[in-house]
Amino acid sequence: MRPMETDDNQAGEAETGRSARKHKAILEAATEAFLRNGYLGANMDEIATLSGVSKQTVYKHFSSKEALFVEIVTSMTGRAGDAVHAEMPHVEGVEALRRYLVDYAWRQLTVVMTPRLMQLRRLVIAEVPRFPDLARVLYERGPLRAMTMLAAAFERLAARDLLVLDDPMAAASHFNWLVMAEPINRAMLLGDEAIPSPEALRQHAERGVRVFLAAYGAP
Repeated sequence: MRPMETDDNQAGEAETGRSARKHKAILEAATEAFLRNGYLGANMDEIATLSGVSKQTVYKHFSSKEALFVEIVTSMTGRAGDAVHAEMPHVEGVEALRRYLVDYAWRQLTVVMTPRLMQLRRLVIAEVPRFPDLARVLYERGPLRAMTMLAAAFERLAARDLLVLDDPMAAASHFNWLVMAEPINRAMLLGDEAIPSPEALRQHAERGVRVFLAAYGAP
């Protein structure tokens, strides 16, 4: 490769790196602005100032305030889902199944039950009339994704006689809401101060799994 081509490639890589850093800075600044001020209260001038770039640069990366808001919701929910879901390990026996379900439930609770994700949920719910598709994204990448993956895992466990069920998706829905419904509703309505401690979330996960296995566990 000629020296000129090498220099051009290095310059292109450097520019790509700078662009990625600016994109990340804009997203982080916009997240803070939206969560603090709401959709209507946040403005592009403030986001540009917080991210340390020009307003023109913000619009270069995001065509509109709406596009920026959409990416924040999709990226935050996607990252949260990725942190929860992992391939189910091979489980041998009822006690190993109980431990796996408790660990899964506790991981799901600790990932979701954070001030930022609770604030995002409140913000999306408040903006449903303006952005109905975003509520669908939040549901599909959150509860629906969790229940779909659990249903597939539960079907495999039932095939090995570790669970007894005739509708894997219904069982997954029962598990999901046994674990998530009460703490999420409490935090959504009462504020971030109502988010339980990690120890309380662990106890809640254990109780939810106990109820689930009473209904679906193998005799």
